Amino acid sequence: MAFAIHPVLHYPLQQLLNTEGQLNAETPTFLHSPELWLNAYRHMWLTRLFDQRAVALQRTGQLGTYASCLGQEAISSAIGFSLHAEDVFIPYYRDQAAQLLRGMTMTSILQFWGGDEWGSHNTSKHDLPACIPIATQVTHAAGVATAFKLRHQAQAALTTCGDGASSRGDFYEALNLAGVWHLPLVVVINNNQWAISVPLSQQTATETLAQKAIAAGVLAVRVDGNDFFAMMTVLDEALQRAREGKGATLIEAVTYRLCDHTTADDMSRYADSKSRNAAQQVEPLLRFRQLLATELQWSDKQQQSMESELLATISTAVDTYLALPPANPADMFDYLYAELPEDLAQQKAEFLRRRGLSCT
Repeated sequence: MAFAIHPVLHYPLQQLLNTEGQLNAETPTFLHSPELWLNAYRHMWLTRLFDQRAVALQRTGQLGTYASCLGQEAISSAIGFSLHAEDVFIPYYRDQAAQLLRGMTMTSILQFWGGDEWGSHNTSKHDLPACIPIATQVTHAAGVATAFKLRHQAQAALTTCGDGASSRGDFYEALNLAGVWHLPLVVVINNNQWAISVPLSQQTATETLAQKAIAAGVLAVRVDGNDFFAMMTVLDEALQRAREGKGATLIEAVTYRLCDHTTADDMSRYADSKSRNAAQQVEPLLRFRQLLATELQWSDKQQQSMESELLATISTAVDTYLALPPANPADMFDYLYAELPEDLAQQKAEFLRRRGLSCT
């Protein structure tokens, strides 16, 4: 007998703000606020200008390796605007926009990327620091969501990852647990088309990343990650479902990384310039500005004034960062274990001896 091969389930791309900067008539009422538009647009520009300054600092030896978020500001900004204060955010390394909205300062973000992890302390009291190892933050988020469920707390845990992370075992294990235990978890995949230098087509054979939720029994949605309004809409629904105990949601946010993977990378070696140029024509800030120009008569003069003000704020934060004392290298031994294992205690003693310091 012959067995039927089932077709791939289709996840349409949800969009409310089209590439010409026009809003769909079905945009939810809570997003029809000029004040929200201006606040969101301003924050996305703050993130972009800060990002540019951070890259410049790295290029001049004043910052360590840095992961830019160029072209991906709408995803992280929408997350920051959607989360409630009592929710827990478990970010990865391209979430500067949301971190700033959650209380982390630009100075602290620079401190972190400058090699001093004390920079991670200045954030929401609930949130976790940015996670560098790929996909491990998804398991952390499942743990946070489990705690909420066991304590009967009406809170949501939201974590982010890249498209490459969705090919890791940690991702699948956490998503499976979220489905089995009906966890209040939202997982946002920033599908920027690249896992460092590996294109999406070479890291997974699925038609979409959203459909990876099927085996886990988790709801999923695929959304235009360059569309702040569509992101806000799907996040609002997913987070509310989580808080009400209705289970987990996977969100695939489709965008394009307009920058190197990190400052240690060179995208020109592997990315097709034609595709990159096409992506620049539909990036989030460009279409948002078109909306403001049409609906609020946003002018070049207003744009220049806003950018000047933001650059001054960024310069103050940078000056504060550059004036910070050097990080204490001994911290790498002291803040992982409650009690330092013997082998690390020996390493610490040798490290301090070579630096002419006493072991405390």
